Amino acid sequence: MIHFIGIKGSGMASLAEIVADLGETVTGSDIDKYIFTQKPLEERNIPIYPFDPKNIQENSTVIIGNAFGEDHPEVKQARSMPSVTCYRYHEYLGKLVGDYTSISVAGTHGKTTTTGLLAHVMQQIAPSGYLIGDGTGEMPKDSRYFVLESCEYQRHFLAYHPDYAIITNIELDHVDYYRDIEDYISAFEEFANQVKKGVVLFGDEENTRSLNLHVNHLFYGLHDQNDVQARNVVENSEGTSYDVYLHDSFFGSFKLPFVGKPFLWNSLGTIAVGIMEGISAEQLQDALASFPGVKRRFNIEVNGDNVYIDDYAHHPTAVRLTIEAARTRFPDKKLIAVFKPDRYSRIFYFMDEFAKAFDEADEVYLCHFPKNAAKEAGIDITIQDLADRMENVRVIQEDEEAASELAKRGPAVYLFMSSKDIYKFKNIVKSFQ
Repeated sequence: MIHFIGIKGSGMASLAEIVADLGETVTGSDIDKYIFTQKPLEERNIPIYPFDPKNIQENSTVIIGNAFGEDHPEVKQARSMPSVTCYRYHEYLGKLVGDYTSISVAGTHGKTTTTGLLAHVMQQIAPSGYLIGDGTGEMPKDSRYFVLESCEYQRHFLAYHPDYAIITNIELDHVDYYRDIEDYISAFEEFANQVKKGVVLFGDEENTRSLNLHVNHLFYGLHDQNDVQARNVVENSEGTSYDVYLHDSFFGSFKLPFVGKPFLWNSLGTIAVGIMEGISAEQLQDALASFPGVKRRFNIEVNGDNVYIDDYAHHPTAVRLTIEAARTRFPDKKLIAVFKPDRYSRIFYFMDEFAKAFDEADEVYLCHFPKNAAKEAGIDITIQDLADRMENVRVIQEDEEAASELAKRGPAVYLFMSSKDIYKFKNIVKSFQ
């Protein structure tokens, strides 16, 4: 039996689904509050219990979510039992990587979408498993490939030694752990150099270009110095088309049903991995064109004259690019941005960048920090500190009164952005329209 402490976490849920698909008996524990990640767990009949040391059974394997300290009652119980084998989430995942032709997706932004996109493509080529940071995972028993989202937080991705990797970008984040951008870059450099067969990297930025690489690699992007380059890009409300050149030689033409620079970059990184694996342009085009998207990444709902977009954006660069994509997709509509912060340190460190990122929205509504957000030492801010740096902004509660007022601001594109549960507030706003 394998027990997951914190099974509703997005990565933990994905891993639990994979382990269950491999035929293991899986149980888990977590808080009682409903979280969207639990649906695929329930579909697999995986029991989810409230936290209790009694959940830990003799002769079992316990996988500990990285959000839980050694003082957690279940963790303490598991560590105290000689017959129980314990792994942290990333440790167990690193063990699993070696069983397949594995492809890690790392980077500050775009990991989840790129992992979903790449997993979708590889499934069209051969049986493939995947672990996506939106709470979904799957592992057919005859899988050849394993595509996994790989997080750099606390250098956890150094537990993985994959065959291939994508590095989507490198822009300082997790400032509660990394000292500075040099420390952050060093983690990616170490990760890249432990990849076995080859790395593809976004080549349109300085930080990825600065890596000292000792492994086979390709740079991808729009600039001329890239090994895999997109040219003749056409983007409109219907989608994106472009030609791909490999070392200045034409590789193929692609037409894809999504918009925004992040999707363009992510698809190009996927194509670059496909090139390393010898996949034809025609196979890549067919697979990319049928990509349905992933949870909480620019998910669009239309209700009459109103549009609701749910996105995971929680870093200023991601916020800016998501707003740009919404403008491209719906150029003639009012754009209302609704944002809920996650970490105090992230808002504190990037305060001015966040304020500027919201400039292109017509109206901005800021929600308060979650009640369980950890206040890092030396940081004493509220969401009002961010609002004070902006125009056309209001700070609101996530309640029916605020939702009713927001609903009256339509018709509009309502862009909800957060790594937290902003989608619940979106549903309340929808109920008033």
